[in-house]
Amino acid sequence: MTVSKMTWRPQYRSSKFRHVFGKAATKENCYDGVPITRSVQDNHFCAVNPRFVAVITECAGGGAFLVLSVHHTGKVDPHHPRVSGHRGNVLDVKWNPFNDYCIASCSEDTTVKVWEIPPHGVLKNLTVPWKELQGHSRRVGLVEWHPTANNILFSAAYDYQVMIWNLDSPEQVIKNPVRTIKHHTDVVLSMSFNTDGSLLATSCRDRKVRLMEAHSGNVLQETNSKTHKASKVLILGNMKMLFTSGTSRYNDRQIALWDQDDLSVPLLQENLDGSSGVLFPFYDPDTHMLYLAGKGDGNIRYYEISSEKPYIHFLTEYRSQSPQKGMGVMPKRGLDVSSCEVFRFYKVVTIKSLIEPLSMIVPRRSESYQEDIYPMTASNRPALTAGEWLGGVNKGPVLMSLKPGSELMEPASEMKDLANSLDTRRSHSRPGMLQFSYIKDQLEATKEAGDRVEDDRTRTPVSNGEDLPLCSPPMTENELRMKFMKQQEEIRRLKELLNQRDVRVKQLELEIKNIKNSQMQS
Repeated sequence: MTVSKMTWRPQYRSSKFRHVFGKAATKENCYDGVPITRSVQDNHFCAVNPRFVAVITECAGGGAFLVLSVHHTGKVDPHHPRVSGHRGNVLDVKWNPFNDYCIASCSEDTTVKVWEIPPHGVLKNLTVPWKELQGHSRRVGLVEWHPTANNILFSAAYDYQVMIWNLDSPEQVIKNPVRTIKHHTDVVLSMSFNTDGSLLATSCRDRKVRLMEAHSGNVLQETNSKTHKASKVLILGNMKMLFTSGTSRYNDRQIALWDQDDLSVPLLQENLDGSSGVLFPFYDPDTHMLYLAGKGDGNIRYYEISSEKPYIHFLTEYRSQSPQKGMGVMPKRGLDVSSCEVFRFYKVVTIKSLIEPLSMIVPRRSESYQEDIYPMTASNRPALTAGEWLGGVNKGPVLMSLKPGSELMEPASEMKDLANSLDTRRSHSRPGMLQFSYIKDQLEATKEAGDRVEDDRTRTPVSNGEDLPLCSPPMTENELRMKFMKQQEEIRRLKELLNQRDVRVKQLELEIKNIKNSQMQS
């Protein structure tokens, strides 16, 4: 008699993000009294970076958006200055990933405008842009910055065209894009890049998702599904998969996952519910977590993505009574790593005129830095210039660690070049150690940077980095409060620079001692 052995497998899967929970900010830490736009465009209406929050607002005549300091929470002054240079409603805003003081906006007036925000925020109405991009013949609904190349901007409009702009052009008004993509037969609903920016995915109202070369605009793959109508598309980092959210043939909200190399049939297709609001997908390539926030919903579902079946693993959902109209997302470098925060939303709640920060937190008892949930992530330094990218070069992002006091890491290709250049400087007495003269040069350069910081600190605190003739005394309590906040922000920034300088000096001094010891021993 033969006995067959049965293998038992648990129905659960181990995940360090299984217990991630959402923590909404208190009322004092929200932005209250914001006149949010009444536009019906299916965009996020909010953009965030570690310094500023930008929100598209309702205004009479033309279009405008509000730029607030991230720390300027509480009640917002109804007369707060705005960025108001558009002649039609503003439809989308996006911060430059490599410059926290640069933001792009697009509007119904058919233009894209790029603005330089003053270091201390918008103190008076801003009407003159740094660059104005004129090329579209109908209203412009989307703008996206290239993820690794500096000053490369993509825009999509209701003329069915996607245009690529080089902002390094010397003209203030740029009328000719460097390239125009004309494959779409209807309005482009969303755009998404892969990690190094070599691929661009678009969803279109003609029911097709297209995967293109970002340089040339040549279509590599396109979907032709009759059971799924995609409204938003995401390229899931380097996992070689695309995620789309949209509706089924029966108008149920639906999600689908696609193989990047074969868009003929989805890998997975799942109906969620019968609500009508558009699903906004957000993907975190560091944790492989996917968040789904429905327009008009109060809840946010989140999943974990894997490269093996069933590909998408539901974790749980955050629920609230406040329906969101749009969402802003803080870049990873702006998160609070001390509280194990892995993602932060800024919910645009129209019925309360409120911008509500929402932190996604991994529960950990230890207060030390958790390296397993914070891998190296994209920094705010470009890997390429605009000219290099337009010349056909692709390069992954410059990486950084979120650990306090750490430094940037170059892309893999740059690391190889750096290693080759340093090989000639290796010490013969002790392989692997840089020569004394090289480290000494580094130490002197660091001290010079520190001296510049000291010079900055010697500036009078009243001027707060501004020329004294231009610094008028505050006339109202609100102006006084804003001046105080700007001074605190400047002091904090200078302290951070000094701390980084001190850490670097100590590192270099320690390496000098090691080299001297090795030379004495040899």
